[in-house]
Amino acid sequence: MIEEAALQELLSYSSSSPVLSVYLNLDPQQAAPDAPRQRLRQLLRDFEAEAPDDTQAVARHFELAHDQRGRSLAMFSQQADGFFRAFPLAVALRSRARRMDRPYVKPFADVLDRYGHYGMALVDQRAVRLFRLHLGELQEHETEPGEPVRHTKRGGASSLPGRRGGTAGRTRHQEEIAERNLREGAQAAAEFFQAGRARRILLGGHPTTTTPFRNLLPKTWQSLIIGEFPIDMDAGHAEILQRAMAIAEQEETRTEAGLVEGMMTAAAKGKDGVVRLDDTLRAVHEGRVLTLFVRDGFRAPGFQCTGCGYLTARRPQAECPYCGKAFSEIPDAVELAVRRVLQSGNEVEVVGPQAGLERAGSIGARLRY
Repeated sequence: MIEEAALQELLSYSSSSPVLSVYLNLDPQQAAPDAPRQRLRQLLRDFEAEAPDDTQAVARHFELAHDQRGRSLAMFSQQADGFFRAFPLAVALRSRARRMDRPYVKPFADVLDRYGHYGMALVDQRAVRLFRLHLGELQEHETEPGEPVRHTKRGGASSLPGRRGGTAGRTRHQEEIAERNLREGAQAAAEFFQAGRARRILLGGHPTTTTPFRNLLPKTWQSLIIGEFPIDMDAGHAEILQRAMAIAEQEETRTEAGLVEGMMTAAAKGKDGVVRLDDTLRAVHEGRVLTLFVRDGFRAPGFQCTGCGYLTARRPQAECPYCGKAFSEIPDAVELAVRRVLQSGNEVEVVGPQAGLERAGSIGARLRY
């Protein structure tokens, strides 16, 4: 399971020679069995002359070391320094390859934002099943079941709602057991979400149980719940994963559209927002970006100051306005902007076409001031 540490290592890695970065889609549902191998050959063909050692290292890993798990494979190679990293991913990524002065991290940032750090709880009146959903992989956390709630068939007034005996078929004692189990389950879930640094939460189970369970969670975790779904407590991991991923993808699409619309509104008002490439690059350089928004697949050449690193999309007519040094041309200013925002500890949202970011030049940012 890929963690933030892998992204941070790639962000901090630097070399005197370019790094070959390859993202390969392996999804068997989208292609013939031999299609990934053919696709990889096509991707590497453009780099064989200038980076033969790196293309061979990538091809060799795919043929010999890759265990065919996952739906995508990310590989990074700089053989002159003995650097090679490979990460199988359980989510499908678009195939692409780049050779740049640093690892190409934008697709990694996208997948971590879209599919990273979900917490999930399946609940009933006796137990809670806790899961971590991260990058399409599901891990279940062992929990202790609560006290059984034994339903009895009873007659008489005590079995009617509102009477001393409680709800139909259950005594007040049985209701207290169920309530205690829910409270203890909610406490265990809150501790689990905290330990796993959950950024989004899903609840599964019957609404008569998930609703009171939600209300028992601390407000912090209630605010992170993005969806609930009915499911049997004994459901297998495959069914749980399928249901959870469907909700996660729907919610991500809806959230992206809302965030982009809010950013563009802020930019139009001239308050806490900026759109289009050059103005966004300036805000990145000045350290004002809280969240950078980039349309998936958007690339743009640019110019970088050889002194302070200032980025611009326009061909400079003079020296850098910040430090007076000269500029050099770069193949992708967007990738460098993504890298700088991530290195500063702020967020990057790589959004799909449904978000409508093309109306703002395919890039923009929410600003801290």
